[in-house]
Amino acid sequence: MPIPLRLSLVTLGVADVARSTAFYEALGLVASSASTEAVTFFNTEGPVLSIYGREALAADAQVPAGGSGFSGVTLAWNLDSEADVDKATVRVVAAGGLMVKAPEKAFWGGYSGYVADLDGHLWELAHNPGFVVDAAGRLRAPD
Repeated sequence: MPIPLRLSLVTLGVADVARSTAFYEALGLVASSASTEAVTFFNTEGPVLSIYGREALAADAQVPAGGSGFSGVTLAWNLDSEADVDKATVRVVAAGGLMVKAPEKAFWGGYSGYVADLDGHLWELAHNPGFVVDAAGRLRAPD
């Protein structure tokens, strides 16, 4: 019997935990009481989002901390409408994030754009009419 894959926690390695915590709080997230100076946890509608020092995260994984540019990973924030994508984009930029690609109609039938947080982590802000949100509030791809 296969072990179920549950994406439960996403950890972002950042240059300054306090600065990044303030950025995500400006987006409306609330730090968990389990947070410390070294790590911040935010509950989301999906996995827990964790903010942790980049150097400490690399040391924990026993990999080099250096490197920059596109890491091959983006995070997605799926929203209920195109208007919500636009509003979220404005909110991220107002909090100090960078607009990487303005929201636009996407080739796959939805609407999306890209922003980056203070450490360059890419977030796709998207409305995908082909995916549904289930009764538990989770985004579900078609079967």
